[in-house]
Amino acid sequence: MTALTRTDPAQRTGACVTHPLITPYAEQERDSIRQPGSSPPPEHGPRSRRPVHSPEPSLRKDIQGLRALAVTLVVLAHAQLPFVSGGYIGVDVFFVISGFLITGGLIREAERSRSVSLRRFYARRALRILPLATLVALTTMAGCWFFASKIRFTEFMNDALAGALYFMNVDLAASGTDYLREGAAPSPFQHFWSLSVEEQFYLLWPVLLLVSWKCFRRPWLKALPLGVLCLVSFAFSVGVGEASPSWSYFGPHTRLWELGAGSLLAFAASALAHLPRPLAEAATWLGLAGILASAVLYDDRTPFPGYHALVPVAGAALVIAGGCGASPPFASRLLSVPPATWLGGLSYGWYLWHWPVLMIGPSALTRTPTPELSLVLALMALLLAWVTLHLVENPIRHRRSLRRRSAAALALGLGLSATVVAGALVAASFPPAISSTARAPELDRALAAADDPRTGLEELVAGSAASLPRNLSPRLTEMKEQRSAVYRDGCHVGYGGEKSPGCVYGDRTSDKVVVLFGDSHAAQWFPALESLSRKHGWKLVSLTKSSCKTADVMIVAQNRPYKACENWREDALNRIGRLRPQLVVTSSSEAATPAERMADPSAEWRAGYERVYRQLARRSEHLLVLLDNPWPRNDAVECAASRPLDLPACEQSSREAVKSPVLREASRRAARHVKASLLDPMPWFCAPGGRCPLVVGDTFVYRDESHVAESYAAALTPLLERELRPTGLVD
Repeated sequence: MTALTRTDPAQRTGACVTHPLITPYAEQERDSIRQPGSSPPPEHGPRSRRPVHSPEPSLRKDIQGLRALAVTLVVLAHAQLPFVSGGYIGVDVFFVISGFLITGGLIREAERSRSVSLRRFYARRALRILPLATLVALTTMAGCWFFASKIRFTEFMNDALAGALYFMNVDLAASGTDYLREGAAPSPFQHFWSLSVEEQFYLLWPVLLLVSWKCFRRPWLKALPLGVLCLVSFAFSVGVGEASPSWSYFGPHTRLWELGAGSLLAFAASALAHLPRPLAEAATWLGLAGILASAVLYDDRTPFPGYHALVPVAGAALVIAGGCGASPPFASRLLSVPPATWLGGLSYGWYLWHWPVLMIGPSALTRTPTPELSLVLALMALLLAWVTLHLVENPIRHRRSLRRRSAAALALGLGLSATVVAGALVAASFPPAISSTARAPELDRALAAADDPRTGLEELVAGSAASLPRNLSPRLTEMKEQRSAVYRDGCHVGYGGEKSPGCVYGDRTSDKVVVLFGDSHAAQWFPALESLSRKHGWKLVSLTKSSCKTADVMIVAQNRPYKACENWREDALNRIGRLRPQLVVTSSSEAATPAERMADPSAEWRAGYERVYRQLARRSEHLLVLLDNPWPRNDAVECAASRPLDLPACEQSSREAVKSPVLREASRRAARHVKASLLDPMPWFCAPGGRCPLVVGDTFVYRDESHVAESYAAALTPLLERELRPTGLVD
């Protein structure tokens, strides 16, 4: 990541005054691929003459200090320190710095030679970012094999591959739209997303600059294409946020304006050098205040980037602009103190090392993550950054044979990237093994053949083993990839949707209509209902939406009032009224945060459930309220993978497994008040007054920290079938 890269020569500028609207601030002479001190290539043409050089620029120590501030904010935020919950904005500061430095170098080269060598540009970047990035990636892969989640090992190797090929941000944006994956812990490779954003920008921007430099004579016209790109990107950043937060945060189209802001600043650097000293002083202090305020006041509930990103981006731009003058203001000198510049020189390495150390370190040390432990691990990452600076980065960056030969530097870069790609592919082919013991009875066959499926299930639950069976089906590593048809067909509505598509299953011509209504904890019962609809000739209509409770209570989702849920629920109820189904099966998770404080939660939740249940009862012949399933202690699949021979350590008791006794009792009482049928699935999961096992027979019970596994829900079909006999829909 150039934004995080140590760019000592790249931070060289005089007073930024060599040409109107042009800055010599660049990763130039000493940091170019050609030999230091050698003459630049002559211009070609009939009037070729040796170009006049600007004075060699001096080091911008204040930008090194700004780097130190940015990386410190990022690390402290990732260490879960409460007073810098918005420290993630440090990445935005780095984007501005990167755009300023890299564009300054390109402008300096274009001014000198009237062109830009794309080969030399990418060769310089390869020498800067790839040696350490490769070492960190390979080390993280080894750490994942020994200490990280065995369930997600292949996923992590795919992340390593995505990082090496610079589409990590796109991969994260796409996976962030998967509701069933949103509770997963971050990948040890996740921080490579910012490097991917930069490289995507620098695939586009040097070419755009080269074209504009050849097509336009006026300096402001040369910056015009970038200005348009920034405006479009910022519009995307604001517009995409509510509809798709993951694409808003990780998407290249929503982040390019931040790098572009720094790039535009490079065009104006020489003019900024003439700022009056009081104005420069005020700009620098205002910029620092904006950066620190956003780091302190923002948190994970802040819609970001969007408008909120303007504060840290503008803050970084003001700090850089204020320091462009020949006599820097006091704030710039404060950023230039030796400890800050030393830390700024390690910022790239510290950024790359800190995240995998924080993610894998607690498991390697068999310790529970705490802010204190995270700080210790962050300091260990800083030590790694210092060591690798002197043993890896500098020896490769300053090797003359590579600096003088662009082809050699590019070949090295390709070789390093290929090494990570090959390592990830090989590692994914040989994932770490998960222990198992004896075979277990096949659950679905045992229940299908039992005279009384409920009694048979209770016996299997009570006698469940304490370790993973050898014949677990599907395998534990495949559990999280299970997707029923409502997810595969796009029938389960995401956070932003307000209407369900016309998804109909079973016998579509039947006049026996059954509706499944609720959130993902209703959708998890779809496999059983679909099987019954095919067996008994129903038309099954699925109406489910992520985190949208059946209770008519405004809740919070994704850090804001869940208005889309209210609109979706109203539309779904109207649709049910038109369908006039013979049966509605409704359920929802007991995890919910009301948007407004409740004076009497029990009464208000009961009233919210009752309002909806009453409408459903009026609009259908039969209403079945299915209470929420018991919850495991944490992510059941992850825990079982880490303790495959000691599953009771991951289990809950039947009392502990109730997520919210308040919501459970409110739903129960509301169902009874409207005379709906009520089904409590607790006996299907837990022994009476005892444990709630993770494995029953050969079948794993959960897919994550709350949802029932598709295979277990399908195995429970005979029990659900018996519960539906009073409706007349079951023979």
